[in-house]
Amino acid sequence: QLKTTTTAAPPPDFAEDRLWLNGEEAPPPHPRLQACLREVRRLPPPRRGGSAEDAAPLNLPPPIHVATENNFPTAAGPPPSAAGYACLVSALARLYGVPPPLSEVARRGSGSACRPPPGGFVQWQRGERPDGPPPIAHQVAPETHWPELPPPVLVVSGEKKQVGSTAGMQTSPPPSPLLKHRAEAVVPERLALMMRHIRERDFEGFGQLTMKDSNQFHATCPPPLPPIFYLNDLSRQITPPPHRFNAHHGRTKV
Repeated sequence: QLKTTTTAAPPPDFAEDRLWLNGEEAPPPHPRLQACLREVRRLPPPRRGGSAEDAAPLNLPPPIHVATENNFPTAAGPPPSAAGYACLVSALARLYGVPPPLSEVARRGSGSACRPPPGGFVQWQRGERPDGPPPIAHQVAPETHWPELPPPVLVVSGEKKQVGSTAGMQTSPPPSPLLKHRAEAVVPERLALMMRHIRERDFEGFGQLTMKDSNQFHATCPPPLPPIFYLNDLSRQITPPPHRFNAHHGRTKV
């Protein structure tokens, strides 16, 4: 039931690209939108001889009209930038008649946006070298792989985060020993373990590892000055009940 709806069109009377978010026009220059546009326009057209949908791209003027709407709170936790830019790139690809894959293009708008295009359970691969392949996402298992796993998103507050994800990463100093240890020693092992839990549909391991990694991630956030706190008072209030629920049942249910 959570969704982002995006439209993209080339109005002939537009002098510049214009963007609407949830019914309100966003002031230019829209750097992330421009980054996605540049990448889509660079993609080669599909080969001739296909279906009508695979025809050569339209010879569109540069200015476009983009309107996107979320039916969930913006900047409150569920990443609207991930859904928004994945949806945007999909709309632009249809408009310009360019083929997938679109994961590498979507990440130009938001890193998290590289994950939705493949669908299902995905792994976000990091780039290994500055001059090497870019970080993209690939599918670990299709969305039909684990039908017993319900994916509820419970919105307990619509208030915006005090620090956005991008700003938080830019604020965190590169030499942070906690972040360095997490990236080099913890994440690779946990990533492999998480993919195993998904492939084996092991909810006990999946749930325990999800909660452990969430706790450790939030523990690495405060060190910068000023400190970063993604968890608020409400977050801390709703953390204990799932653990009491699991303890009551003697296994991980949530």
